[in-house]
Amino acid sequence: MSNSARVTLGSLLLSTVCTAAYAQASTAADGGVAEVIVTGTRTPKAVDKIPGAVTVVSETEVKRTLTLTEDATAVLARTVPGYSESNQTLNTLGETMRGRTALYLFDGIPQSTPLRDGSRNATFTDMSTVARIEVIGGASASEGIGAAGGIINYISRRATEPGVHYGVTARIGSQFRDDSEVWKIGGNVAIKKDRFDVFLAAAYVDRGITYDAHGRRIGLSASSSLADSRQRNIFLKTGYNFGEGDAQRIEGEASYFKLSSKGNYHYVAGSRALGIPDTAEPGPPTGTGGVSLAGTEFNEFQQYALNYSHDALFGGSLVATAYVARQAMRFPGDNSADRQDPLIAPLGTLVDQSEILSKKYGLRTSYTRRDFLLSGLELRFGVDAVHDNTQQRLALTNRIWVPPLSYTSFGPYAQLSYDVGPVSLTGGLRHEAGHVNVDDYTTTYFRNRVAVKGGKLTYDNDLFNAGAIWRVGGGFSTFASYSEGFTLPNVGIPLRNVNVPGKSVEGLLDLQAVIFKNREIGFSWRGSAGSIGGSYYVSKSDLGSTLSVDPVTKDYILNRRPIRINGIDFTAEYRPTSTVKLNLLYSHVHGVTTAANNITAPLDVTLGTVNISPDKLTASAEWRFAPNGSVILGSTSILGRHINAGQPTEERTHGYTLFDLTANYEFEGVGTFSLGVENLTNRFYFLSSSQVDIFQNYFAGRGRTVTLTFNRNF
Repeated sequence: MSNSARVTLGSLLLSTVCTAAYAQASTAADGGVAEVIVTGTRTPKAVDKIPGAVTVVSETEVKRTLTLTEDATAVLARTVPGYSESNQTLNTLGETMRGRTALYLFDGIPQSTPLRDGSRNATFTDMSTVARIEVIGGASASEGIGAAGGIINYISRRATEPGVHYGVTARIGSQFRDDSEVWKIGGNVAIKKDRFDVFLAAAYVDRGITYDAHGRRIGLSASSSLADSRQRNIFLKTGYNFGEGDAQRIEGEASYFKLSSKGNYHYVAGSRALGIPDTAEPGPPTGTGGVSLAGTEFNEFQQYALNYSHDALFGGSLVATAYVARQAMRFPGDNSADRQDPLIAPLGTLVDQSEILSKKYGLRTSYTRRDFLLSGLELRFGVDAVHDNTQQRLALTNRIWVPPLSYTSFGPYAQLSYDVGPVSLTGGLRHEAGHVNVDDYTTTYFRNRVAVKGGKLTYDNDLFNAGAIWRVGGGFSTFASYSEGFTLPNVGIPLRNVNVPGKSVEGLLDLQAVIFKNREIGFSWRGSAGSIGGSYYVSKSDLGSTLSVDPVTKDYILNRRPIRINGIDFTAEYRPTSTVKLNLLYSHVHGVTTAANNITAPLDVTLGTVNISPDKLTASAEWRFAPNGSVILGSTSILGRHINAGQPTEERTHGYTLFDLTANYEFEGVGTFSLGVENLTNRFYFLSSSQVDIFQNYFAGRGRTVTLTFNRNF
């Protein structure tokens, strides 16, 4: 799509709406619109009082996506404006939010590892434990480090109905080809008695290999794939209410998740010149010289949290969360040059697997006082503290690849909001005081065994936000906002790539912090017949962070260049009758940077697919043909794009449109049966991220997949 066509489409969309602090609206029993409450702002708040683009992905939408696929990020790609095309693998490289990396949270606890982002931290729980997903677009400092493109908070389920309730889920999916089956078994029990409640869930998923629409096996990602894997998950949440009026609550949470490869297939290169995609063949993988690369890669996430809340403390409400989390992400076996060491084995024969390990613990606090000093004024303040130790090692030989990065942060913050009739004003400040300690270390043989002097990197930043919302009336509102976000670059890459002596951690320019400044305006309308909304935003960073690929080593290179990103988000829902619902979503993101690491150079290079996905348009039509039955037809279009014509960074990608179908029917006394058909027309296509030559990524997308799900609650 040409730039003029994008501008025209964006203008037409914006001319039909009053843009967006939006969320999926639900209809109240009296035919009006139920208030949508968002908890990702630290305290429950109505969505029309938040100055920004907010998307609440309901449990119903999560379940619908699961009917089609077990991919954890597929639901985001279908429902969240600004979230890019899904890679259909365990690897999320190129999956961004508004052209930048998002911060993934599980019940407010960070799952991301910004210090050494391995693009593997979006798959950390079975989606059956998720009640809803709250997404706040744009740079934000409200949760500390890492929310460059926005915050994606997965809110877990809990027992809410009195008594004892059980749930069982069974799912089988197939492409009707050899070993293409995906099957799942899961169950949960919810108990609520007086002041006590407990929710326990467990699930097991077994995935076979995947095929494209031509019946060819899809190659396995160099980072790891969802195909040919097993997934285990167990989740427990228990709580107790006490005190006068049950104003206090203490709640414990534990989660264990592991997804590991089965090792039944190996990658086989295709041919871009001939249009033959990379594929997979049975048997363990082999590297250069026929060396066996057999080894199990995995994602393993553990999380433990203790929450305390008091809704009547000195006229306000207190929420405090203490947590511990451990994350291990092991990558496939490799005998490439950067894994070799002649002191261990002859060159070319050494096989190793890199592994990112992250251990973190922290405390999150928030105290909210409404009608503070005067009616309509709300004060919220608190302190966040976190300690994160992240490293990357070559696990089979226990060698350091990225030295342990010991990050400690202390972040006090204060936020004011003032409701004056139909107007809400907000503003706040967060002081981010942190440091990263790195001990002396020695690089690998491939990097000349260079001794690097460790050091301490200190960050001390004041991050502001301000916004205003005007609820015009008749369901219309408009907003404007300014926010600042903070993150660290993927520091593990420059640290492991040092190959000349005399370097020190403190002398590496690449390790400076990244500050994002986000401006946004928008409008929305919510009514009994539906909702429409959209926003326009601009995000700037004077010293940004992007990735490119070294043509020799095929390793990623961290670029520190200024970045400017602007975009349009649009969403609409229309309910012409009580049984029909139509949804539409469009997003356009455009980013520019410099041709070299020079902050004074002109911004004349358009960011490509590794950083920003092409425009996206999704639509769905739902027909509830019976009180206990419905059918949904959906479509997802990724538009074509041609950027940087005639330059070394030229990139041309071709678009595609996919259709999907889901049908649900509940048989009284039996359970609910759901049929899902992904890629309904069996369209052959290449993912946009595969159309750009990076490394072992010339993958076609999944062909038609049919899934049958049974769910019984009793």
